[in-house]
Amino acid sequence: MTQPSTPRRRAMKPLEPVSPTARWVLGLAFFVLFVLVWAFFTLGGYVSPTFLASPITMVQEAILLFTEYNFIHDIGMTVWRVFGGFLLAAVIAVPLGIAMGAYKPVEAFLEPFVSFCRYLPASAFIPLLILWAGIGETQKLLVIFIGSVFQIILMVAVTVGGARKDLVEAAYTLGANSQGIVRRVLIPGAAPGIAETLRLVLGWAWTYVIVAELIGSSSGIGHMITDSQALLNTGQIIFGIIVIGLIGLVSDFVFKAINRKLFGWASL
Repeated sequence: MTQPSTPRRRAMKPLEPVSPTARWVLGLAFFVLFVLVWAFFTLGGYVSPTFLASPITMVQEAILLFTEYNFIHDIGMTVWRVFGGFLLAAVIAVPLGIAMGAYKPVEAFLEPFVSFCRYLPASAFIPLLILWAGIGETQKLLVIFIGSVFQIILMVAVTVGGARKDLVEAAYTLGANSQGIVRRVLIPGAAPGIAETLRLVLGWAWTYVIVAELIGSSSGIGHMITDSQALLNTGQIIFGIIVIGLIGLVSDFVFKAINRKLFGWASL
């Protein structure tokens, strides 16, 4: 009598999708594993608290920051600086990127300079920006603006320039002029890609804000991290880094949700 064969468990396959539930479980599992390893080395005495605080110490310092040091104000200032500088960059960069992608003479005129500036670190401009704008909010907004604007211009130009040529030719055949091609074909076709570009660059803007807040700042998460470093308070430093990551993650999810709502047809 033959035994019924048991179904073999499927191994992971390349590019095979997972269910949304499994994605959430696996994502949370890594965070749990990370905290457990962190707790093992810190609470077990393998790492000095001077160099790395334990998760429990970090939570205690986080409560102290909110109850004694008005950390919510620092968070608000950092969020304002990130979105202020990023929106300023987007308002200027998106039209320029569309012009570069749509019109080759504009691309030939701007692309060398934009590509050159794209490789310049935003932090290198801080001494000049302090001379020009002081150490107030303008300087911090400009650091984020410089770090974002050239990236957006070039990525938007590539997205717009990659439009399907058959759609452009079909629009010409139907009587569209040059402005109509840009308004009715290039911009709608590139809109999902432009939105994805803005989502990616927003993540980069969060890295620039800490650089902007390290010098001449009296508020913000970066200012708190600098003060905590002087006091060797690694618990507050780690909590500040985690807060930045959480806010960035939430903003990324919101951006993705908005993109799916506005451009759901792009995935069809």
